[in-house]
Amino acid sequence: MSASEPAGFVVRNVRLFDGEKAVDRADVVVEGERISTVTPNPGNLEYDADRYDVIDGAGATLLPGLIDSHTHPTGDALALAILFGVTTEMDLFTVPERLGNQRAVAAARNDVADIRSASTGATVLGGHPSMLIGLSFREQFPVIDGPGDAARFVRDRVAEGADFIKLLIDDGTAMGHPSPTLSEETARLVVAEAHAHGLLAVAHATSVQNTLAAVRAGADGLVHVFMDQPPDQDVVNTIKEAGVFVIPTLVTMGSMAGELTGQAVADDGRARPYIPDEWHQNLCTCWQLGSPSSLRNAKLATSALHRAGVTIVAGTDAADVGILGTAHGVSLHQELALLVDCGLTPTEALTAATSSAATSFRLPDRGRIAPGRQADLLMVDGDPTAEITASLSIQAVWRRGQRLRRAPNGTIRPTIR
Repeated sequence: MSASEPAGFVVRNVRLFDGEKAVDRADVVVEGERISTVTPNPGNLEYDADRYDVIDGAGATLLPGLIDSHTHPTGDALALAILFGVTTEMDLFTVPERLGNQRAVAAARNDVADIRSASTGATVLGGHPSMLIGLSFREQFPVIDGPGDAARFVRDRVAEGADFIKLLIDDGTAMGHPSPTLSEETARLVVAEAHAHGLLAVAHATSVQNTLAAVRAGADGLVHVFMDQPPDQDVVNTIKEAGVFVIPTLVTMGSMAGELTGQAVADDGRARPYIPDEWHQNLCTCWQLGSPSSLRNAKLATSALHRAGVTIVAGTDAADVGILGTAHGVSLHQELALLVDCGLTPTEALTAATSSAATSFRLPDRGRIAPGRQADLLMVDGDPTAEITASLSIQAVWRRGQRLRRAPNGTIRPTIR
């Protein structure tokens, strides 16, 4: 660093949500890629103003960069995500070659979101998601032939660099598309092999029956909430006692139920200029799978699980254009609003997209604003801990201490400044 280059930057006199709690006023110092100092009493911080860029945070709130814990990024998805303050995406199903490409981009650039991935999820021939995307051949992606194939499948994903293992336990009944699925015995063996490699095992399940099978198999997290029926207290208690976390993906549940859950953010004046037209159209279209009551059931289940003390983690299931009802980045803001509709406070919803997500997926370097953490940050006008929709009033986004230039031109080609 030359004498003329700043050592970092200071955000002064800002409202702070640190990932768990809110502080009315604070100063935050970033040096390089890391947060170095957090001072909750502005005026006591000492620093050399000539060596730091100083940002006035009056009237704004500084938050950790958001984490979307259920996505399927392709193409420019990671660039679209970061425009809306989502600095990390958890990829819940991809093919190995795509995983390598996405990781290389995220490692080299700070104008895209970071990524962690399951690589290919554990499913059977003809099982979910092949029936949704028109695939029926073994060449579609690796599949599991039966219990004896479970260990091989996990070892192959570990060799590809998977950060965790995903299982798809879904007989299709919740969406009106019956299909083959993993047996509970096979699922248990997949989980055991994942744990033997020191990895989390998370499960896709959308019905109560499949959810209970995933819990009995030992899954660490559920990447959807069930939507086929309202919650039964015994089911809620079983999930709570198992200690699993749950990612409701309510925006996608709404799309499956035929509801335009993405419309609210698609046409919000704070978001629309940053959403490319094809993604705007995607947000304003829905799947119409399953039952019209699916979203209501999913919200009732989320409410009941939250009241029971189950850890709720925010995720959207955003994927490609054509996977309807979502868009990377902006849909997470709608998910936060839906979580508040389910009875979470705005602070609890923000926690679900920051520290709870980081803790659940074992990411100790992010999700909090604290000394030593990576400087993935989001600054917004107003107070989203009081009014959750303020999360879309974005002033600035940083990844690894570098500030993103957000250009409202309908493209997703951001640059770093």
